[in-house]
Amino acid sequence: MITTDCAFLENEIADILRLFKTRPETVKHSFRFDGGVFYNAFEVDGDTFAFEDKGQVCDELLLKRLERRFAKLRLYEILSEKYGEKMPWGALTGIRPTKLAYTELEGGNDFTDLFEKMHVSQENIRLVRDILQTQEGIYEKRDGNTDLFVSIPFCPTKCAYCSFITAPIDKTCSFLPAYLACLEKELAAATDSVKTLRSIYIGGGTPFALDTPDLQQVLQAVAPFADSVEYTVEAGRPDVFTEEKLSLLKEYGVTRICINPQTFSDVTLQKIGRKHTVADFYRAYAIAEKYGFSVNIDLIAGLTEETVETFEEGVEKAAALQANNITVHCLSLKSGAKLKEEISYIENGFVSDMVASSRKILSEAGYLPYYMYRQKYQAGNNENVGWTKAGKACIYNIDVMEETADNLAVGANAISKRVWTAQGRIERLGSPKDLKTYIDNIDTIIEKKRKFFE
Repeated sequence: MITTDCAFLENEIADILRLFKTRPETVKHSFRFDGGVFYNAFEVDGDTFAFEDKGQVCDELLLKRLERRFAKLRLYEILSEKYGEKMPWGALTGIRPTKLAYTELEGGNDFTDLFEKMHVSQENIRLVRDILQTQEGIYEKRDGNTDLFVSIPFCPTKCAYCSFITAPIDKTCSFLPAYLACLEKELAAATDSVKTLRSIYIGGGTPFALDTPDLQQVLQAVAPFADSVEYTVEAGRPDVFTEEKLSLLKEYGVTRICINPQTFSDVTLQKIGRKHTVADFYRAYAIAEKYGFSVNIDLIAGLTEETVETFEEGVEKAAALQANNITVHCLSLKSGAKLKEEISYIENGFVSDMVASSRKILSEAGYLPYYMYRQKYQAGNNENVGWTKAGKACIYNIDVMEETADNLAVGANAISKRVWTAQGRIERLGSPKDLKTYIDNIDTIIEKKRKFFE
């Protein structure tokens, strides 16, 4: 049970507690800020602790940032000492560690100092430094930069680990004609909202779950935006790949696709509900190679009963293909995922071993880390990392993770984002998750989005 006299810190305290396998029964917290000093007091299962931290505050935004930082840091130190546990990211619980690093650098500080104070491991400090180096020449903060996202929330089946708002297309296909018509309408209305377009990303779901004529309808609606920019389609699962669809992507100027096996084990694929085999993946990859797309391969560490050795073999097989990008995700069990109901906990140690192995294998194969993000409920408190061959990094992924550009997102469950780089301000506007609600309210959605991007 958590009690605090500072309500906005309750979630921060809960985030720190969530890091530990062993947790206290009660945490009481009090806070005050006086004369440039942050006072945090904790009572953890009857033991009391008090801390004083000094910080220079120039505005309300920095004040709130430091209030959160010191409260999390001191509770982390109490629990780490109490239970003898250290986390790879220490007291950092945010989604975007690299964004925090950039903030420190822009303030004239070495981000390493802050990360060490927050007890981030040296391995992860090096990872952040390497990512920032790989992003050089791509990372850009400029008002008006925009990325376009198109949501296709349909899949052949729902995977056991998935918590996205998607459903098997055979159960939602009655909504498809109206949904595609709404996408066309949204995209047609969005032309004046796009200023300097950086990239296009059609994701899901599984866009290739659509039949070829329906996929062409989406590509045709996006075509007015697709003028010599990076253009990604998350083609997704190998069981819905066809040469006809890949030829169509090439015709409409798509430059990058994602083929996502998630694992190179047929046994694991069956357990997580994927209706394809490893052989199907190799077949899809061979077809894609003929068209010269830049290809991303997704893998997940921590899938059902998969061993470290099995995962390592998968990473090695992905690297042997010399795909331009390989993304290594760590399993994150959220509400809505079938595995969340079946597994009460994940043994953190072996997932961390998988992460360490993937870094070694991919680095030795010539890959560079180029973006990274973290999620709650992530196995081993680890992270998701995109790896790239030199010069092949995905602009869209960098822009989204570093929040340096507007994101104009169309479709159900699409979240648009406005970024004011000078003020460091970000606003979001979400569309309905439910297909019918989205379709029934499309005119209102379009008008709200128009005003949002004015």
